[in-house]
Amino acid sequence: MTQTVFSQLAKLGYEASIVSVGHLGDLEREIENRHSTGSFEEKFYQERLNRFVFQPPDNLLDARSVIIVAVPQPQIGVIFTRGGEKVRCVIPPTYVASRETYGELENLLTRILGSENCRVAQALVPEKLLAVHSGLGSYGRNNICYVDGMRSFHQLVAFYTDFSSRGNSWQESKLMKSCEKCSACLRSCPTGAITTKRFLLHAERCISFHNERTGDFPGWMDPAWHNSVVGCLYCQTVCPENKDFLQWVEEKEEFSQEETDLLLEGKQLDRLPSSVTRKFRAARTNRIPWPSLPQFVGSLE
Repeated sequence: MTQTVFSQLAKLGYEASIVSVGHLGDLEREIENRHSTGSFEEKFYQERLNRFVFQPPDNLLDARSVIIVAVPQPQIGVIFTRGGEKVRCVIPPTYVASRETYGELENLLTRILGSENCRVAQALVPEKLLAVHSGLGSYGRNNICYVDGMRSFHQLVAFYTDFSSRGNSWQESKLMKSCEKCSACLRSCPTGAITTKRFLLHAERCISFHNERTGDFPGWMDPAWHNSVVGCLYCQTVCPENKDFLQWVEEKEEFSQEETDLLLEGKQLDRLPSSVTRKFRAARTNRIPWPSLPQFVGSLE
């Protein structure tokens, strides 16, 4: 049955791996050990890592496995207009249609596993860590997960299932071999978040951490460092592993001068004209915290 699941996903260009729910404790211990030894800045830990749930949900307490799937995703191109000039910006792959992707995968897995009377439920687990331990991917020096055939241009989604897989793909997390003698991402990171002194990056210095949050950017962050609508692409665009994917951009929406000015006012999304909210949603930017977008657009001056 495992091969049936994988082959059905492969037809869509997806890659997947499956592990026993018995490894949930391994994931939890790894994160907590790093927290207790001071590897995570406390604010980052509380906002990003303290939300995971390392047990199946109430509607699937008898889950036996966790399936982790990598779905290829492009960058999304969006154009803003400032002072009569058109400025093309991008949304990194990770943020593209995340809710829709989860829904589509849940329906697909339900259909595939339903023939065996098995159920699925979304899993709120550290997906990158799970993907690397499951053998689905490997870590880059930038702590991003790379998957064969799509490198970092993908979205990871995880599900519980009461289907029991044979075998065990669990392995130690590892760095890509190509990273051993490469420092391209380290040299390109303007904040110094990536270093050679430790495997983990300093997440509290990462641009993505700050522009995925609500509120103002920290004073030490130079506005010139912003390079995408949300997240950051410095380490991914210079990575040799991504060279075949850098031109994979789907052009989506264009905001006029008037619409861009409205965005800069910082109003709540539901108080903007429907023409603006329609474009915002059509660009599939459902993971961008609204308060950070006006700040980003303002940095384009």
